[in-house]
Amino acid sequence: MSQSATKKTKTKTTPYDVAEHLRTPEEMAAYLDAWFEEAPDDATGIARALGDIARAKGMTQVAKDAGLSRESLYRALSADGNPSFATILKVAKALGVKLHAAAA
Repeated sequence: MSQSATKKTKTKTTPYDVAEHLRTPEEMAAYLDAWFEEAPDDATGIARALGDIARAKGMTQVAKDAGLSRESLYRALSADGNPSFATILKVAKALGVKLHAAAA
């Protein structure tokens, strides 16, 4: 066996970050809508989805537009966060997305 045949190459991987793929308001709205469709009872997941969208738009600007500090926005939309509905509404407005209701 040649030396090159026994040499193992390591594949370098990087964590997937959905925020890097949310480029347009339509993609952001579709992503949030998918969470509402697929996991309507997962409040933590939906808050995380809002966080993903906020990171895609820029947390500093979203926090400013929502009237929140950057730290409180991160905290509210983290996996351990429990944002108030008022905060969700402020963030949605700052993100430029609308929440819709439909008959179940």
